[in-house]
Amino acid sequence: MSFRVVVLSSALLAGGLLAQPAADPASVARKSLDAMLAAKYSDASQAFTPDMKTAYPEASMGGLGARIKSFGALQKIDDPTVQKIGPNTIVVLPAHFANENINFRYIVNQNGQIAGMFLLPGAIAWHSPAYSKPGAFTERAVTVGTDWKLPGTLTVPAGAGPFPGVVLVQDSGPHDRDETVYGNKVFRDLAEGLSSRGIVVLRYDNRRKVYPARTDTSGFTVEQEAVDDAVQAAAVLRQQKEVAPKRVYLVGHGLGGYVAPRIAVKDGKLAGIVLLAANVRPLEDLMVQEAVTLGLPANQVTMIKAAAAKVKGLEQQDSDAPPILGRQVSYWLDLKGYDPSADAAKLSIPILILQGERDFQVPMQDFAMWKTALASHKNATLKSFPALNHIFVAGEGKSTAAEYQKAGHVDPQVIQEIAAWVGK
Repeated sequence: MSFRVVVLSSALLAGGLLAQPAADPASVARKSLDAMLAAKYSDASQAFTPDMKTAYPEASMGGLGARIKSFGALQKIDDPTVQKIGPNTIVVLPAHFANENINFRYIVNQNGQIAGMFLLPGAIAWHSPAYSKPGAFTERAVTVGTDWKLPGTLTVPAGAGPFPGVVLVQDSGPHDRDETVYGNKVFRDLAEGLSSRGIVVLRYDNRRKVYPARTDTSGFTVEQEAVDDAVQAAAVLRQQKEVAPKRVYLVGHGLGGYVAPRIAVKDGKLAGIVLLAANVRPLEDLMVQEAVTLGLPANQVTMIKAAAAKVKGLEQQDSDAPPILGRQVSYWLDLKGYDPSADAAKLSIPILILQGERDFQVPMQDFAMWKTALASHKNATLKSFPALNHIFVAGEGKSTAAEYQKAGHVDPQVIQEIAAWVGK
């Protein structure tokens, strides 16, 4: 899953977002932020939900205040952006400090209470990687889907073709077509790098990004989040005059890789699938491991473990229950019993699995499980990269959440591996 730095999130701890805000959520968020910046922590938490107050007593708030001080002197706070998402309102307050720009993102519920607060880095400039050759490809707009229309971008190599084509499927959460992670644009790197090497690439904004209100409702599933649109995107790609329709592949990252075998079965025509940092274990197990790895407070880890256990016990009659771990019960029921490695083992098409050995979100444990499951699959190729993290950017030492805040690029080895594999 794509990492988001969650500083305070009772939305996660309570198992989902709460209800539609009442009066002026922007004022509620700004009042709390001003108190936090003034080190008046009891005032800052005054509008917190009961769960937030329990999880984050004043002592914990002091630790957050110390972190904020490390950003340097406050220079200004921009006007807020306000967006309704289902029954909640998201308020983002961009703050400019001497050393860093930070977006304070608040979730305000229908009672005017703060149900979550996130600290996210401000925008970081992005530049094309060295392996992108601007003169080697062109771009044009496309649309994926009919009911859920998703804007996308097609990158097309120069020349007559026909070329092989690749559909990119994002990790979990609301993602733009570039799969922007702070100052990194994972899918734009892949698109420009692969199209510079003779491959047409289709990428698109996902449903959670384009239709936040429609996807934050009961009944939403992983089929709707990733599977259906990937199949439709593959169909769009096959219709392009520059594409060889029998040479259309899918590249899935994180969640996109997790459900790639399922997409392949539903599509039935893919020439092959590429799994980048794809888990084998259930998502709820990954959430527990990530909470431990990130060193979240013990009470949070305990609550996440309890929520994960609740997910495992869900039955169809629970479909109307409140969300758990930030996802609707329908979503979890859709994944109940799903084993991507077992589905992949039944596929006859080629499979390429790439893994960063420094990935703390989908660790090498899952890569080893893929190896075992596909040991007898004659068309499976697996490769790991010692220096790469979850978004396939190179680094040193233990990968952390802070590493994502630095602008980087997908490692050229990954571009080359995919291009060479598709080119066979």
